Amino acid sequence: MTSAADILRGAMPSARRFWPGAASGFASEASAVALLAVSAWLIVRASEQPLLMYISAAVVGVRMFALTRAAFRYTERLASHDAALRQLADTRTDLVRRLVPLAPDGLTRTRRGSVLGALVDDVDELQNLPLRVVLPLVSSTAVALGAVVLIAFVWWPAALTLLGCLVIAAAAASAWGWASGSRAERSIAPLRAALSDAVTDHLGSLDVLAAYGAEAASRERIARADQRLRRAVVRRAGSQAGTAAVVSLLAGAASLLAVLVSAPAIASGHLGGPEMAVAVLVPMAVFEVFAAVPLAAASWRQVRAAATRIADAVPADVPAELPRDREPTGRAPALGSGIRLRGVTARWPHTAEPSLHGVDLDVAPGERLLVVGSSGAGKTTLAHVLVRFLEIEGQYAIGDADVATLSPDDVRLTVGLCEQNPMLFDEDIRQNLLFARDTATDAELEAALDAVGLGDWVRERGGLDARVGERGALVSGGQAQRIALARALLHGFDVLVLDEPTAGVDPAASDALLADLLTAVGDDRAVVLISHVRVPDGLVDRTVRLENGRIAD
Repeated sequence: MTSAADILRGAMPSARRFWPGAASGFASEASAVALLAVSAWLIVRASEQPLLMYISAAVVGVRMFALTRAAFRYTERLASHDAALRQLADTRTDLVRRLVPLAPDGLTRTRRGSVLGALVDDVDELQNLPLRVVLPLVSSTAVALGAVVLIAFVWWPAALTLLGCLVIAAAAASAWGWASGSRAERSIAPLRAALSDAVTDHLGSLDVLAAYGAEAASRERIARADQRLRRAVVRRAGSQAGTAAVVSLLAGAASLLAVLVSAPAIASGHLGGPEMAVAVLVPMAVFEVFAAVPLAAASWRQVRAAATRIADAVPADVPAELPRDREPTGRAPALGSGIRLRGVTARWPHTAEPSLHGVDLDVAPGERLLVVGSSGAGKTTLAHVLVRFLEIEGQYAIGDADVATLSPDDVRLTVGLCEQNPMLFDEDIRQNLLFARDTATDAELEAALDAVGLGDWVRERGGLDARVGERGALVSGGQAQRIALARALLHGFDVLVLDEPTAGVDPAASDALLADLLTAVGDDRAVVLISHVRVPDGLVDRTVRLENGRIAD
């Protein structure tokens, strides 16, 4: 399993990318402290009315540090954000790559909101590791220690008070944030995922909720999820405000203590006025820089919690019930003499009992095979075995090729699946077809739609630019099946698996839909039709019945 530590290591840019931003951050913050130190010395020294030659270097220093502060701040933001965002893109790509072998059957127990939260919100949180954790700790801590050394050259007791206040500020602010905000920080992402789940469920099933009078209860669920998330965000903001208050109080204390320990030296003549100004005022600039350190501790808790959630949602190990991913070649295995299954046993992930037991099955090129059986008989399992969504025990061959030696992606170049509830994207009809073959012309798209009986319907709706809505909300179940079949025809599968194509279709129209679908496929492609309803005579060549995962005699 991938650990949170692995996720965090992957979120850090390489040293080559990270250190330019860190060096610029250090230079910018050091310039801010130097600007205040030189300004304090210059103001007090100028009040003594020396010759200009004695303060000209300080005047130049004020101008230089004012310019370098802004310039290095710009380069720090440019370099650090470029490194973090590049690494963020690599991290998200890697996580998606890990999810692909799990989809669709390895994600059956994962809520959409949790996966979405892991890939969007939690991955976005990882960019704070270099930007708000490591960079402030490196640059701000180095500048603070450098300032202590500077003050030590001016008056060492003031340096000791500054160092003591910095240590107390770091410990007290971190402890305050941990005690008051850690629980809220850990809960924000799960609460955000719960809110996403509630909104998705509400919008995805609004018609059913309205029909059964449950819409108000669903809205109340969304409101409760939003309220819990809002409370957690407010608690985290309160914790961060408290941390800032602690740092501000200790900044003032450091300056007051510097006055107390410097006053006797002024009276005895061991310390001049300009030097005392430096010892008293520099802590203000140091604490302005050092304030990022306690905030880095809060960001660290958020980043670590996000990494933990990502590690839980995106495991590194593919379940044994799913096929091992292989590098695809992009070449479809030749169908040859057809498909052959021998002694095939398969199970769904996280289940103990197989859904298929010792299945022997042949599908010849151009054959129409009907697979029937009651719910739970293993029909959908067989469909997912054929397109290599599930691993098998036994032998599965396409032509002369054993699919165990092939990439699942290559298998799906020969064997295609039209699912019971086909996925339609919230785009126009053209885009829903083009991803099957992106080189297809509009004429080819229209020909595919004509073949599945949708040509007139599409033209009445305004052509290929007509939208289908989210997950096909603007089309009927039968129309969605026809669009999915048109997509499959454009792709050109040698074997097409139709899993319950008439599910959700009016029984009076199911026979016509089946006839249109099978006619559109043509005689040169094999079809495995999975159905629990009667199929009109003459549409299939052979029927196979599944019972309890086995082919009945």
